Amino acid sequence: MSLAIAVCCCSCSGISVINKKERYSSSFLDLFDTASTVLAYDTDQEAFDTHFQQFHQRLEEYDRLYDIYNSYDGINNLYTLNEKAKDGPVKVDSRIIDLLEYCKYVYELSGGKTNVCFGSVLSIWHDSREYGVNNPEDASLPDMEELKAAAEHTDINSLVIDKENSTVYFSDPELRLDVGAVAKGYAVQQACKWAKDNLWTSAAVSIGGNICTFGYKNDDGKTLWNIGIENPDTNAEDYLVNVEITDLSVVTSGDYQRYYTVDGKKYCHIINPETLMPSEYVSSVSVICEDSALGDALSTTLFNMPIDEGLKLIEKTENAEAVWVDKDYNETYSSGFKSYIKE
Repeated sequence: MSLAIAVCCCSCSGISVINKKERYSSSFLDLFDTASTVLAYDTDQEAFDTHFQQFHQRLEEYDRLYDIYNSYDGINNLYTLNEKAKDGPVKVDSRIIDLLEYCKYVYELSGGKTNVCFGSVLSIWHDSREYGVNNPEDASLPDMEELKAAAEHTDINSLVIDKENSTVYFSDPELRLDVGAVAKGYAVQQACKWAKDNLWTSAAVSIGGNICTFGYKNDDGKTLWNIGIENPDTNAEDYLVNVEITDLSVVTSGDYQRYYTVDGKKYCHIINPETLMPSEYVSSVSVICEDSALGDALSTTLFNMPIDEGLKLIEKTENAEAVWVDKDYNETYSSGFKSYIKE
């Protein structure tokens, strides 16, 4: 997901009359390959620092478990699965089992447009994009025949999950996982649920393009969080819109931050599974819903659909709203989205 949203913190930091908590924040760059910020209300700086470290540690556990690029001592993570699950069942943490089962649900919800078994194709695009960013004069597109050959190994039914024994097996030895469309949102949702139960009564967490909120700004029991959704038009001075929410997430997918250029044309990082090419329907999609994992999955799914098809999907998805920005920066809203916009 792109870094498409920022938490708006316009109000003055101060002591809440109700429970005398102050607003504190901390930012970091070391998890999920993105810039992140935690804003929460706590009794004092020392308490916040302690709670923040606990939250960061919790999120780091998910980051390592869901990492497809690196291995870690003592952990069977998604990198391990991509290396070894073709040879037989690999025992993994229950949080990996839970994620992959959720990913199968997302596959059905999206009609196959968000498929975590698409890693064989996405890895080819990842390598081309990385090379193109670092060597712009030699940037090129992947070979379509190579992409088509890789796409033969993306059947989600080849992902065999044994929940009882907590194992994962690839029945297709060339299957590869890439959970980029779901894992960050899933991790954010799980970590925030834990934080709400154990650390803070009010917080807004921004992990790249995923924002999860609970409680209230000022910890006052009434003031909603004010979230600015970034405008994909990089020449625009203001946010696309500001929305007021609580106990909801906002997730954005966009084409304007992670891309590379070939022969003067920009190619984004979100690949359409039908064309095997970067999606070109819109510039951005932002979703508001109760679950950051669902928001993550929906924003990617909608990005890979024409707007009219996406509208049909979002309108039949309970408690979810979306705004699309097309290539000409025209906006389209689902029926209930504008109720969240701050006037």
